[in-house]
Amino acid sequence: MGKLINPRDVYGDTLIELGESNPNIVALDADLSKSTKTYKFCYRFPNRFFNMGIAEANMISVAAGLASCGKIPFVSTFAVFVPGRTYDQIRMSVAYSDMNVKLFSTHAGVSVGKDGVSHQMLEDLALMRVLPNMKIFIPSDPVITKKIVYIMAENRGPMYSRVGREPMEVIYDEKELGDLKIGKMLDIKDGDDIAIIACGTMVKNAIEAGRELEKKGFSTNIVDVWNLKPFDNNMVDKIARKVNVIITVEEHSIIGGLGSAVAERLSEKGYKGKFRRIGIKDTFCESGDPKDLLEKYELTAKHIVSQAEEMV
Repeated sequence: MGKLINPRDVYGDTLIELGESNPNIVALDADLSKSTKTYKFCYRFPNRFFNMGIAEANMISVAAGLASCGKIPFVSTFAVFVPGRTYDQIRMSVAYSDMNVKLFSTHAGVSVGKDGVSHQMLEDLALMRVLPNMKIFIPSDPVITKKIVYIMAENRGPMYSRVGREPMEVIYDEKELGDLKIGKMLDIKDGDDIAIIACGTMVKNAIEAGRELEKKGFSTNIVDVWNLKPFDNNMVDKIARKVNVIITVEEHSIIGGLGSAVAERLSEKGYKGKFRRIGIKDTFCESGDPKDLLEKYELTAKHIVSQAEEMV
């Protein structure tokens, strides 16, 4: 196992770096700065940090106002609150108004664990995908998390990123990763038999599953969808032309997220191979240890392998 780093810490540290070089960077939080790690920015730039209290809807509106004055607001809380509790404000004040607001939510997915169904946000990607003007990012490791925060700061427009609660294993070498281009998936490994298209926390599991499938004689194509919107249709088309089995994996509902995006493209292009979505099925999840929940809801590498073998 590689080094484990919490992406929330990476986010907080990167905000400070950005704040040092750009005085227009400001941060807003809804009384959860210790959890989202924006408290680090607060300690360094107390006059550019706004604790909005437990008033998330107001926080979005204030962020839009700051953006209209030339500031670059980073808004953070748990994903169940942004976008969950604040969808109307995001839709009208940020997306419709095309404001330069950066929404960076933490504690997404079922791996929030013992906080249970009230905090396990499994619908956020679906909600944000349908909003015009909105760009969506899903970091898969700490290295790419830092790059995404920089991309959000340096490019104009409404943007949303989600990370989980748990530490993430380092997948990428920063120098080898190079520059990321908005709208382009990362083709981690090329292969001709089975394609595993994954995002966020599931990329590591996809890589592990790919190794196991290689041992069994299958050539696997592994793709990291670090940027869900704008969607890289060209990558999906390229994969569809060469493999007969495509699997998507996400720590999100199978409805409306990555799996749906890939399915939409494949159906439009008349894909003749086999396709399957791995994620949370149409259900609310239980409270429990993150590892136990990933096992129960079949989001582990071994489950990806068994699904792939069944399809072949």
